[in-house]
Amino acid sequence: MAPARARELRIQCPDGLTKTITLQGDHITLGRSSTTELCFPEDAGLSRQHIAFEREGDDWDVRDLGSKNGTLLNNNRLNGAVRLRPGDRIAAGHLVMVYDDQGRAQPTADVTFVQLASEGEVTSSTVVTDLKGLLGGKTLETGAVQMSALIKAGNELARDRSLPELFQMILDLSIEAVGAERGVLMTQEADGELVVRSAKGSAFRISTAVRDRVLNTHDSVLVRDTMLDDAFKQRQSIVGQRVRTFMAAPLQTKDRIIGLIYVDSPSLTRVFTKDDLNLLTVMANTAAIRIEHARLAEIEHQERMMAHELDQAAEIQRRFLPAQAPQVPGLDLSGHNAPCRTVGGDYFDFFPYPSGRVAMVLGDVSGKGMPASLLMMQFQARVQLLIEEPESLAAVVTRLNRLTATNCPANRFITFFMCLVDGMTGELVFANAGHNPPLLLRADSRVEWLDAGGCPLGIIPMMKYDEAREQLGPGDVLVVFSDGVTDAMNPQGNEFGEARLAEVVSEHRAESSAEILDAVNHAITNWTAGTPLPDDLTLLVARRTG
Repeated sequence: MAPARARELRIQCPDGLTKTITLQGDHITLGRSSTTELCFPEDAGLSRQHIAFEREGDDWDVRDLGSKNGTLLNNNRLNGAVRLRPGDRIAAGHLVMVYDDQGRAQPTADVTFVQLASEGEVTSSTVVTDLKGLLGGKTLETGAVQMSALIKAGNELARDRSLPELFQMILDLSIEAVGAERGVLMTQEADGELVVRSAKGSAFRISTAVRDRVLNTHDSVLVRDTMLDDAFKQRQSIVGQRVRTFMAAPLQTKDRIIGLIYVDSPSLTRVFTKDDLNLLTVMANTAAIRIEHARLAEIEHQERMMAHELDQAAEIQRRFLPAQAPQVPGLDLSGHNAPCRTVGGDYFDFFPYPSGRVAMVLGDVSGKGMPASLLMMQFQARVQLLIEEPESLAAVVTRLNRLTATNCPANRFITFFMCLVDGMTGELVFANAGHNPPLLLRADSRVEWLDAGGCPLGIIPMMKYDEAREQLGPGDVLVVFSDGVTDAMNPQGNEFGEARLAEVVSEHRAESSAEILDAVNHAITNWTAGTPLPDDLTLLVARRTG
């Protein structure tokens, strides 16, 4: 039996380069995150974990991992896992991928040049021109002059320019092409306001009727002589500035209007013609497409810069969280954090003390993304300031609340859980400020929830908090978690929930804290099936071994 043909991906990147990847193994992920096998960190259109390729026998499936911008397979939205066929095209972010058999030859065409007996002769059916002649335009007919103007515009528009330079260049080309004396280019903002981007001349008086017709009906307008047009000869604002002939054309991309170009002349030395109007209309359309491309390029550049800065912020934030749990006699500890965005608002830490006790803390700032991340880092600094082995957890949390209320914006708050655990005696002291009640799973599988506590930090400045006590026995497991754990949803919109969390922990209660943590994360991954997490996910696991 012949061996199965290997499959490959030809990835067309935004920079024009093509990368060919041989599909190997059983599972390959693609996205912006450095944890993906196919990593494209500069592509702001990709999610951190965007799509996965999964081997099925000799074939491969493609699956969207709940990406923000989605994935297209052969121009159709990708939903679920779909079996790929050679030649299939996958679009994700700014990447276009072709799935194919490895090394399959690309279509070619045979081209042969033949020499004719009369080669070199110019016959009556042969027409010859050149670009230099078209660009000169001095002795050309009307159609050729227009062609010359369009070719020149195409050459100029192809150059890399900033938007301000592009606006000025487009206006200059338009005025030159139609022989106008003045002109103005305006773009339409999201609120409908027209903003002047470039002008030659001043004190323009443009009819609102002309403006509205250009913007609303997508028509180009030519008035050959305002003194002969009943609609304009009585307008002193137009007559006063001695405008005799003018044109206005929409900056139009497909069916969308992004602005207009207006040109005029105060004399009738040269009256604008229908050909001039056609030329201005075509040039305005070409210019609009180029403006939109330039805008998109600037947006993409800003998004790439923002993504890069967010990745740097995420790296800094990761360093504020413990790389590993401390070794504490009588306890087996583990912790994990996964932000739902590049940066998050969850914070956890362990603080071992010489007495043999350890403090475990978990805070959850309301909101997501960069604002929550900045508040989280401020909050962590306050916790570090007060974290010397406390005599009273209630006093520590009460003081944290006063500091948080002083510095936290009015629309923000922080839920917070803090506990002290003695691994040798099993004593557990805790204080809870509006956080999810932690799970205490007894060695005999009994489930308890530590639901004592007060309101979140930052809401009531003078709030006083209490502390509570429990006793951990050998084999008991304490799980402290953020609401991103229980709020994780499957594709049908059902939450993971507390009962399912308790069930998973119970099944693995005899294993190490790291294995319990991994089991919960694995269960959440299977439950969500690629559905994005609604909130940051943080877990602390403490298992008493003594």
